Amino acid sequence: MAKRSWRTREQGLIDGLNSRKDFTLLLLARFAMSTSRAMAGVVVPLYLVALGFSGFELGLLFFAVAVGAAGLATLVGFAASRFPARIFMIALPALASLAALVYALSADRTALFAFAAIGTFGRGAGAGAGNVGPQQPAESQLIVRVVNSQRRNQAFGIISAASSAGAVAGAGLAAILAFSPASPAAITTAFRPAMIATALFSALAALAAVFLTRNHPNPKNISNNGRSFFAFPANSRTLVYRLWATNTLNGAAVGMFGPFVTYWLHIRFHAGQTAIGELYLLINLGTIAAGLVAPRVARLHGTVLATSALRVLQGLLLIPLAVAPTLAWAGIIYYVRMFAQRTALPLRQSYVIAMADPDEQTQVAALSNLPSQIMTAVSPTLSGYLFQESLLAAPLILGGLLQAVSAVLFFTFFHRNAPPEESEAN
Repeated sequence: MAKRSWRTREQGLIDGLNSRKDFTLLLLARFAMSTSRAMAGVVVPLYLVALGFSGFELGLLFFAVAVGAAGLATLVGFAASRFPARIFMIALPALASLAALVYALSADRTALFAFAAIGTFGRGAGAGAGNVGPQQPAESQLIVRVVNSQRRNQAFGIISAASSAGAVAGAGLAAILAFSPASPAAITTAFRPAMIATALFSALAALAAVFLTRNHPNPKNISNNGRSFFAFPANSRTLVYRLWATNTLNGAAVGMFGPFVTYWLHIRFHAGQTAIGELYLLINLGTIAAGLVAPRVARLHGTVLATSALRVLQGLLLIPLAVAPTLAWAGIIYYVRMFAQRTALPLRQSYVIAMADPDEQTQVAALSNLPSQIMTAVSPTLSGYLFQESLLAAPLILGGLLQAVSAVLFFTFFHRNAPPEESEAN
């Protein structure tokens, strides 16, 4: 009963002036942060390869980044129940901006590892490098506070479209700012403009969040009901356990290939920064509409079925991608996969928020992704070894099969649990 009354209270929030302003600011922050991460997704792996990093060393760095992201996302998920979410929307992009500045100025390996983890960037992530990062639990909390439940899928879809638009800008800038150093000593100088641009867009995301409304309604303060800071979300326990099962497999799948997309394209097809940047630009441009069609797909087929089917497609497409004969064919297959991914992602995020207890949404958003982030941290070390041994197809095929199994498990767990707006419509 409490959950239904909360949903009734939220109905009018989208009509308020502050709510419209805040949603616009969230779109701007997501666009800017996605631009920054998309640039880093192209530039950083190629920069590290130019510095002499092996596939295994890249795997270790991706491990450090994933551990940093998992730790920060979990902390944000719990802390956002006590502190305003806007704080994390400011602080984490600011850390990413600092990390990018360090990359612009230094080639020291210790510094590169440390600040990649602090800024949670450096993993290639391919055309999907525009994903927002560990502030996502705080962002999700703010989204559901400014839209009503009937518009939640639409809101997450629009945010996803802004992310794709940012990835277009980031990939385009990476292609424009591509520069081949004349000598090994000039590597850092050659890549500096792209990293400075990465830092500036991260700073813009932090600046946009500064202007978010300060007095957003937060979930019930858990410090007032005797629960510890890191209390497990008891009312959403079953939801979290099931998401852990599906996301563990999905995280292992994503970690097998996702961080290495740029590196794989570079090694497999000898593609440089300009070619990869142009490819990502075209893919991101073609997937902007994915977030906008996601709500319609959910209305037609149901959120759970749509999310599951699209994730199966994502996984299976990695198999033909692994044996693509040319960069053009790889780009076509990768585009279809990214369209499916960007249609499914906002639906999954919206579903998790909808099914969580209102007082536990940020904790669930963080904890549900924790196994995925852990596996994304661990599996790149295996992928890096396989790539180093010239087994270029193996990580893609293995990752694709794991992702398909994860999707089937997601459907098995949740196909009888439609989100409230779909249940009420039926």
